[in-house]
Amino acid sequence: MTWFEQAYAFYDFLRPVLDIGLLAFLLYKGYELLAKTQAFQLLKGAGFLAGVYGLAFILGLQTMQWVLTIAGPGLIIATAIVFQPELRKIFLSLGQGDFFRLDSKPHIGHFEPVLTAAELLSQQRRGMLVIFARSHNLKEIVKTGTKINGEISTALIMSIFQFDTPMHDGAVVIQNGKIAAAGCFLPLSEQQDIRKNFGTRHRASLGMSEQSDAVVLVVSEETGAISLAYDSKLYYDLSLAEVARKLKQLFEKAGGKKSEKKDLAGSAGEKKDIGIE
Repeated sequence: MTWFEQAYAFYDFLRPVLDIGLLAFLLYKGYELLAKTQAFQLLKGAGFLAGVYGLAFILGLQTMQWVLTIAGPGLIIATAIVFQPELRKIFLSLGQGDFFRLDSKPHIGHFEPVLTAAELLSQQRRGMLVIFARSHNLKEIVKTGTKINGEISTALIMSIFQFDTPMHDGAVVIQNGKIAAAGCFLPLSEQQDIRKNFGTRHRASLGMSEQSDAVVLVVSEETGAISLAYDSKLYYDLSLAEVARKLKQLFEKAGGKKSEKKDLAGSAGEKKDIGIE
């Protein structure tokens, strides 16, 4: 047997393992991608409708089958419209190659200098806008500002937002454990039910959370309120302890999702969550 035949026999032996392993990887990454957006609820709804249709087929409920068959295309179109922001996030991830890229989440210690700066700026009634990148690559946002690529420090953040510098009105992007850029321009939210007293910073933070999976920390210049925007929602006027706890939950690799849901329904959900989705 030649070396080519031996190599092919070895590949033929490994092919089922490679096939199953690649399929399992794609299913896992697909689930991980959907779980980061509200599109996961779409799968639950589709599964429910499929179950109802299957039950109607088994029991011979012809009227129910007819209704579901007629309403099916309309439901698909309506779902695409309702979940348009989430679907955009999914295709954005695929286009940026995030589907096959390992997460480069910031370390928990990176939050402390930012939170210290947020507390000081809140007391001084100075606005602040900081983006924590998650799995989505924010290179297009970074291009709109001034590249820094500096260490995360309270002094650097204070120097950007404390005075009326050219970068004061933009956003700071934290990515790969560094302050990637400052003075960045963000897309404004397209939602129509935002509070009228919210300024550009809050609209920009919500818009960023609609178009990516980033977490945005914003300090109001008018009231000093500290807020978080992520997953197309804005949680307004949180305490520093609540912000720190939520950042830790959002960036933990495992075990944080269940406690996050409970916490949002408790401390923040009672009066902080303004219900913007």
